[in-house]
Formats: sequence, structure tokens, C-alpha cells
Amino acid sequence: MAISKDNAAGFKRWEMTSFGDERPSTLAQRAAARDAEAQDMQAALAAAAAARAQALAEAQSVPAIPMPTVEEIEAIREAARQEGYAEGHAEGTAAGHAGGYQDGLDQGRAEAAGELTHLQELAVSFGDAVTAADEAISHDVLELALHLARNMVRTAFEVRPELIIPVVRQAVDYLPTLQQPALLVLHPEDAAIVRDSIGPDLEKAGWRIVQDDAIARGGCRVDTASNQIDAQIASRWQRLTQALHKDLDWLA
Repeated sequence: MAISKDNAAGFKRWEMTSFGDERPSTLAQRAAARDAEAQDMQAALAAAAAARAQALAEAQSVPAIPMPTVEEIEAIREAARQEGYAEGHAEGTAAGHAGGYQDGLDQGRAEAAGELTHLQELAVSFGDAVTAADEAISHDVLELALHLARNMVRTAFEVRPELIIPVVRQAVDYLPTLQQPALLVLHPEDAAIVRDSIGPDLEKAGWRIVQDDAIARGGCRVDTASNQIDAQIASRWQRLTQALHKDLDWLA
């Protein structure tokens, strides 16, 4: 409890020697002690008053800090929200770009792999188609060639009937040895041509020319005791087409 300056003079400190000791010396000591104590109290009060005055002056010298208004608080809150939104948007955009790039890369790779597979399938199918086309073309070309050859051979024997001579020579020369009887069977018209051309040579070699209307022109048949050679043009044509895996009849 603080003691004011007005009440300090009436203050008397109690001492055990205050009771019954009324000597002058004691009273003088008591008075001196009271004076010293009063002086100390006054000095303490003065110091306290000076400190209080200084504190008050310092407090008054500090500028007042204005409190933000409601509008300012809302503005600060909105700025914080915008900043947070901007940061979140930037992070989300970056993450979206990274994810979108990876997704696009994966999709592009998958599409490229699919296109490569499709191209490989096209290449295989194209190769198969080319092979099939080659086979079909080869078949058609061979078929055409055989038709042309047959017509040319027919026409050749009609235009040049002497072509029977090499056919006969090839047939008789095919036999390593000749065993009698040896017959050379020809169409009557071809027989006349052979007699006029190589008849004497055939007779010397032991051949006898026989005419047969069943033998078509351009061919012959060789009959001996041990062999028979069918050199008729239809038979030779059949052997040729069979070797080429074709079934094209001479008379078709």
C-alpha cells in the first residue's frame, strides 16, 4: 500500500524500546530516526513520481497504431485468397501439363505401334496379293501361250506339210536298235511326202511305210516287234500340257 506525502509525517515506526524508555538520549535517537525515515520516504515518493511522469511522457510520445477497418480486413483476406488461388492454379497447371504431356506421349506411342502393326499387316497382305497376282498372271500367260502354240502348230502343218519329215526322223532315231517288223504309220498325205523325201533311206534301214486315215496330219506312230512310239501330234501335245500341269486338249 503506498503512503502519501501528507500522511508520512504522522507515521511512527514501532520499536521494542518505545515502551517505558523516556531518556533524553533515547528520545533524541527516536526523533533522528524518524526524521531520517521521513526523508527516505520522501525521496522514494519523489523517485516514484518522477518515474511515473517519465513513463507517462514516453507513452504519450509513442504514435498510436491505427486498427484496420472492415474493408481493409476484407481486402487483405481477398488478396490472400487470390494469392492462394494463383499458386494452386500454377501448381495445378504445371501438374496438368506434365500429366497431359505424359498421357499424350503414351497415346502417341500406342497409336504409332498400332499404325506400325497395320503397315506390317498391309505389307504382308500386299506381298500375298502380289504373289497371287503373279500366279494368276503366270497361269493366264501360260494358258494363252498354249492356245497360241496349238493354233500355230496346226497352221504350220497346213501351210508347210513337209514339217512331217523332222517328226519322222526323230521318231525312228529314238530307237537304239531296230527289230523287224518295223512299221511307220502315217496319214496318207504325210506318207506320200515321206516317200518322196526320205522313202529310199527308210526302206534301206528296214522300215515299211503304212497309211492310216486315223493318224492326224503332222504325226506318226512307230511299231516294232518290241517297241511302240506314239508320235501323233495329239499325244505329243497331251504330254506337253501335262508337264506344264495344264489340261488343254488338242482338239478343243
